[in-house]
Amino acid sequence: MEVILVVDDDINLCTALKDDLTEVGYDASYVTNGFDAVKHLSENKVDLVLLDLKMPDMDGFDVLKEMEEKNLNSKVIVLTAYADVKSAIDSAKMGASDFISKPYDFDELLITIRRVLQRE
Repeated sequence: MEVILVVDDDINLCTALKDDLTEVGYDASYVTNGFDAVKHLSENKVDLVLLDLKMPDMDGFDVLKEMEEKNLNSKVIVLTAYADVKSAIDSAKMGASDFISKPYDFDELLITIRRVLQRE
């Protein structure tokens, strides 16, 4: 079973996404800030991170930087309401596999998750 970590400061989105992902067969969990994300990724095997960019204190770009510095090899899909071309390019340069705008369509998100997880 593939493990997905949702990282977003919106608790309602986190719980809904965790429930939806669990329902379709993923082992999903969430954290609501960047510091907890880095801690969780350092201590647990995670196949994929769904990462918000705009969070207080430690944003998604900081999380991507920490993941690179600590050699945390989880795949990342950026999931953000602040979608623009520069953010998409910057997150890709920092290791994100894909970029999805909020509000998202869950079926489209699932297709993207499956595609990213299948890449070696």
